[in-house]
Amino acid sequence: MSSSYEAFLYMKSVKRRLFWWRFIALASFMGALGIWSVHSHPKSFDYKRPHIARLVIKGEIRSDVSKFIKALKKAQDDTSVTGLLLVVDSPGGEVTGGVRLHNAIENFAHVKPVAVTMGSLGASAAYMLSAPANHIVALPSTLTGSIGVILQRPDLSALLNSVGVNMAAITSGKMKDQTDFTTHLTPEGHAMLQGLVNDLFDQFVEMVARGRHMSESQVRSLADGRAYTGRQALSLGLIDELGDEDQARLWLKNKLKITQDDYPFVDLEIKKKSYWNNFVFSKSFLGIILGEDIWDGVERSLLQNSLDGAVSILQF
Repeated sequence: MSSSYEAFLYMKSVKRRLFWWRFIALASFMGALGIWSVHSHPKSFDYKRPHIARLVIKGEIRSDVSKFIKALKKAQDDTSVTGLLLVVDSPGGEVTGGVRLHNAIENFAHVKPVAVTMGSLGASAAYMLSAPANHIVALPSTLTGSIGVILQRPDLSALLNSVGVNMAAITSGKMKDQTDFTTHLTPEGHAMLQGLVNDLFDQFVEMVARGRHMSESQVRSLADGRAYTGRQALSLGLIDELGDEDQARLWLKNKLKITQDDYPFVDLEIKKKSYWNNFVFSKSFLGIILGEDIWDGVERSLLQNSLDGAVSILQF
């Protein structure tokens, strides 16, 4: 038997063993991951002792906020829930999502006390949903306010014409195609879209005025779209206190006349995707692959570009 053939058989044997070792290693990893997920993510249960519910709203706000609405309604109706702590760290997002959350939180605040604690951001639609809270706490460096609405409507008609593409739209009315980015935006179309933005803005102003017990004229004087630091917002009456989550917790306990130091704050159960999806597509996992800085930029770009309709968001 030639030495080259023996070498071939040897290499084939090594590859076979290497394959099985890789398979065993992968199976062991998956098994360990499954065990870890079971212990790290225990099954939820209904917490029946008196407690304050805690809800985290982080990142861009989408239009579909049904899971948050359901959790808030369940907590509102739960007699063991005595109040609500909202932890907000968001630049805003879609107007529809902000309005729906605002309404749910406003309904909650009519029944039980609500406190908001803001992280680095609590702006635009995130401020909208915070406005009906009984008490708003922000850091001195928090960016909040940014009361306003933006509707972006690209006009690619000139670009398409330059490459010989002419789009013909058959419409039932002259305004029907004015939201189509392949069609030239006419002055009448611009006025129509501006009217939509103005009405959404008026609704935003009304929500803030009602929640913050201010006149609409006071709110409008602050609502040119600019953001305010937490310290500025305090002096303008947009928030109630400078501090962090500890201050918001203390306010709730004082409001409810709770003297118990270890009174529980329990996170509301929000239905999420499967654990494996959360792991594979999580910021931590993709951050490892791409690098945290790159993934932060990709994530923000994807979310902002996928927002539909009018948005109320602090843009950087």
